[in-house]
Amino acid sequence: MNKIYIVVPLLGMLLFGAYFLKFSSGYEAHIAQQKQEAEAKIKAQKALDQKNHEIAYQQAIEAAAKRKLEREEKERIETAKKEARLQAEELRQKNFDDRKLLREQVERLKKEVAAIQAEVAKFEEEKKQHTNEIAAQKELVQKAEANQKYYYDLLEKIAAADAAKAKAEADAAAAAKKNS
Repeated sequence: MNKIYIVVPLLGMLLFGAYFLKFSSGYEAHIAQQKQEAEAKIKAQKALDQKNHEIAYQQAIEAAAKRKLEREEKERIETAKKEARLQAEELRQKNFDDRKLLREQVERLKKEVAAIQAEVAKFEEEKKQHTNEIAAQKELVQKAEANQKYYYDLLEKIAAADAAKAKAEADAAAAAKKNS
């Protein structure tokens, strides 16, 4: 058992020595490679930063130009809004004046319509009276025509009675002459 205490650590030292030799020979190359990679990273980062700086500068110029265009567009829109507001105010005032004139005209026309309606009512009443008079006159004319016919018939009867009387007298005179 005592041999295990010596053999195991000795075997561990041999394995560690082999590993250390392999590690120490590649370690300096590995460190040099890491330095080169770090320097390459730094150079790449500087190049990227320079490129990003140029891009940011271009974007800043474009953004300034865009803001200038937006400001000009905003000013143009504000000017257009002011003009539209003034036109709307003028239109509102014109509409107000027109509405006032139209109201006055409507009131005047209402008065005229009321006067005309009163005249129409008066003429309608006169028309009604004239229609009633015409109807009454027609009725009187019909009565007069009926009376005229009655009188003509009466005159014809009287004429017929006179003719019958004259004939009867002539017959009586002829009979009296014959008898005498």
